Amino acid sequence: MYHISLITGDGIGPEISESAISVLETINDKLGLKLSVETLLAGDTALKTIGKALPDETLDSVKKSDACLKAPVGESAADVIVVLRRILDLYANIRPAKSYPNMPALKDNIDLVIARENTEDLYTGIEFEIGNAAVALRVISDPASRRIAKYAFSLAKQRNHKKKVTCVHKSNVMRKTDGIFAKACSEVAKNHPDIQFEQMYVDACAMNLIRQPEEFDVIVTTNLFGDILSDEAAQVVGGLGMAPAANIGDNFALFEPVHGAAFDIAGKHIANPSSFVLSIKMMLDWLGAKNNDKKCFEVAKKVESAVYDVVKSGSKTKDIGGNKTTSEFTAEIIRKLA
Repeated sequence: MYHISLITGDGIGPEISESAISVLETINDKLGLKLSVETLLAGDTALKTIGKALPDETLDSVKKSDACLKAPVGESAADVIVVLRRILDLYANIRPAKSYPNMPALKDNIDLVIARENTEDLYTGIEFEIGNAAVALRVISDPASRRIAKYAFSLAKQRNHKKKVTCVHKSNVMRKTDGIFAKACSEVAKNHPDIQFEQMYVDACAMNLIRQPEEFDVIVTTNLFGDILSDEAAQVVGGLGMAPAANIGDNFALFEPVHGAAFDIAGKHIANPSSFVLSIKMMLDWLGAKNNDKKCFEVAKKVESAVYDVVKSGSKTKDIGGNKTTSEFTAEIIRKLA
């Protein structure tokens, strides 16, 4: 039995959380993988009702769970996900981008993953003012760079796709910080002669994600660059609605859709839940690897296949030009899954 904590979030978060719960219950009831789910509060709603965006009770429950699913939260996102990443040491932000049928991808053979260092860079929030100017410190360390590089190479091996890692940086301008990152990745690469290794400046990578996205396998990069490139990659394959993400540490992991709380369509029950359902797939793969559980891998494959088959049939939610509500679209996934 795996105990899953689920933060229901804000905006469309509660609606797509209902979809996630339905999928998890189907897995538990029909597919022979036992899961229990505990719903938790965090985000704007928690801030208004409890006075804290990440309540202590929520944090304690997340720590006790085997893995966490998090729906999008609103303006208090930094007080939720950034804090969780730091407290739980979730140093690897993993964002796949893959072509799906009937989605407006630039090409139909895209299958890449961005491995983003999740704890350093400008996102440490170290900022201060000097006179009429403001300064933000960019922190890049050798240990953190090596850690994400090692994860990227293990991911390339595990995927067994193109077996290629692309290190993305801007060391020709930021010679010290990105110099450390590039050097660390290059040295880790020497321990993996079976994996092709290349380096690319971030502006060239941004261009090539549009020009030839099918040429990438695993991209490893720093926090800020990874944040920007992963959103670009999501749009290259048709939008954030099909983009899941994982925040992974050595002992714990949190999974979430890449998109935000979408307050403009909240309550209309038209949001595409695919990215959250695909986050469940990523969670099951991680649980399978962590616990050497073949059943997790088996069910993860079924979850992705169910989403693939529904999208291939032409079914879409109303937010992306279809005629299905969130629950109707979810029901189609569950029928394929069960």
